[in-house]
Amino acid sequence: MAELIPLSAQIGDRAYRIKVEPKDEALVRKTLQQINDKIMELKSLYVGKDMQDYVSMTMIWYATQQPTTTAAVGAVEDPTIRQGLAILEGLIENGLQQ
Repeated sequence: MAELIPLSAQIGDRAYRIKVEPKDEALVRKTLQQINDKIMELKSLYVGKDMQDYVSMTMIWYATQQPTTTAAVGAVEDPTIRQGLAILEGLIENGLQQ
């Protein structure tokens, strides 16, 4: 098993330290960028909401996206993506408890 590398995961206005396998780093960074882009999009559509609202709306959007290509369909079944979603869910839960 590869040694995990630390990564700073910025979601909205919060930073989280997570550890990922080196082979997953690019996927995690791409996912974080996609999430933060969606948060910014929602902030421009729904002015005046709380950051937690934007993060929650983004997570709902992200979790319900339907893959449109065969490659994307295979990716949804990838355990790495499921693990990434579980990490994000944990980060959200942690943020809600603070």
